Amino acid sequence: MKILVLGAGGIGGYFGGRLAEARSDVTFLVRPKRREQIARDGLRLESPHGNATLQVKTVLAEDVKPGYDLVLFTCKAYDLDSAMDAVAPAMQGGCTLLPLLNGLAHFETLDRRFGRENVLGGTAHINATLRSDGVVVNGDVLHRIVYGERAGGRSPRVEAIAQELSKSIIDAKLSEDIDQDLWEKIAFLSALAATCCLFRGNVGEINRAPGGREAMERAYNANVQIAARHGHEPRPGAKKAALERLTDANGNWSASMMRDLEAGGQVEADHIIGWMLERARRHGVDDVILSLAYTHLKTYERRREAGRL
Repeated sequence: MKILVLGAGGIGGYFGGRLAEARSDVTFLVRPKRREQIARDGLRLESPHGNATLQVKTVLAEDVKPGYDLVLFTCKAYDLDSAMDAVAPAMQGGCTLLPLLNGLAHFETLDRRFGRENVLGGTAHINATLRSDGVVVNGDVLHRIVYGERAGGRSPRVEAIAQELSKSIIDAKLSEDIDQDLWEKIAFLSALAATCCLFRGNVGEINRAPGGREAMERAYNANVQIAARHGHEPRPGAKKAALERLTDANGNWSASMMRDLEAGGQVEADHIIGWMLERARRHGVDDVILSLAYTHLKTYERRREAGRL
């Protein structure tokens, strides 16, 4: 299987790196500076699952050609249009796209560009970031990909992807109900992002603050209701796991959106928080945490656009 990984940042760099480590045929689509960095230093991973320095293949956007079987699509939502343009040549000839973006809002755009039949469902469970020195850091033991056919069930192409992923140390799950998994992920993630961005702290810091645990529980329970109104109430095991992570008073993890916010970067306010807030209001679900977080993030965006940060 010939795989093109969009980017070599936190998610693409980590999962693509683990595939390359397992000797899969992986090429990273990167910008010129990142290509120079990887050529000089290798693709470097730091993780509880083992560190690695890998010599990997890279390509620039202007040199992408058809011939790939799978595109691992790992951009941020605000880069969606340019990312689709970059991988478009690779999508010719029956290539499959596996998006690992957060949320659900991007599927309509991807389907319109590449055809629904060519776009799988997928999500990543990982705390990963690209450090300023070019090292991809996996911050805790989570390093999971969940993927599957959006129509449900199994198919030869997802079985082939499963076989490829099984060569690596990635914790990979082939889901026969990926829509359910995606709703479970956004119910957790939007609660995490809303609280971390609103309170500007990691999970442990928020839970140790007065009212922090209650805010976490309120945010997540509201999201559970939203998912249930869409026919995808999180399963008992998913609820238990989400609440354990969200209410861990010693948890040193935070949402990547908060890290982007504190770094003065772009944020996925509309794609994650705004999308869930719209559905909360549509169904009359408690929207207090989502609403406050969304206003906070949109105010930040206005200040950033005006150069006042």
